[in-house]
Amino acid sequence: MKASLVILSFFAVGLLLGIFRFFPQEILSYNISFYVLCALMFSVGISIGNDPNSISKFRHLNPRLLFLPLMTIAGTLLGVLAISFFLKSRSISECLAIGSGFGYYSLSSILITQYKGIELGTIALLSNIMREVITLLFAPWMVKSFGKLSPISAGGATTMDTTFPIIIRNSGKDYAIVSIYHGFILDFTVPFLVTFFCSLAH
Repeated sequence: MKASLVILSFFAVGLLLGIFRFFPQEILSYNISFYVLCALMFSVGISIGNDPNSISKFRHLNPRLLFLPLMTIAGTLLGVLAISFFLKSRSISECLAIGSGFGYYSLSSILITQYKGIELGTIALLSNIMREVITLLFAPWMVKSFGKLSPISAGGATTMDTTFPIIIRNSGKDYAIVSIYHGFILDFTVPFLVTFFCSLAH
């Protein structure tokens, strides 16, 4: 929760600096967001590769749980598809691009900003932050009402980092590897799905 509020605070500060033209336009023209995106992808690669036991942990997963990320992707996109019919100002592909962030607000918002502009990128940022915050706040209720896998699915791509502690606290340590695997797969799919749906948007 604290980490999400910190990120949101940085976004708010950046928004204010942009409104009041704190940075010269010449600096912003250097496509800074692209280099930030590269740095983010580099960091994700380091965090995964830094754990020498990550591959062996994945091999011992229950075969049925291997399909959990696919179910999360399918459920998220079906939910977004249903909601998109009520959002007349946005195309279905734009809504699907936002939903494909799966809570990975930093990466997805940068990609969507690159392809579709600041407005949709901001919507993606807030939407995916909300997904993370909802998981952090309602994980105990999710476990009680829908089972121990529910906060993992709700957390999306965040389940191997920011929502990991709250998932372990409520679902139990037995679900630690599942949570890491789930987050890893969704992290990997975000740039591909977001880019794909952005390319379809008009």
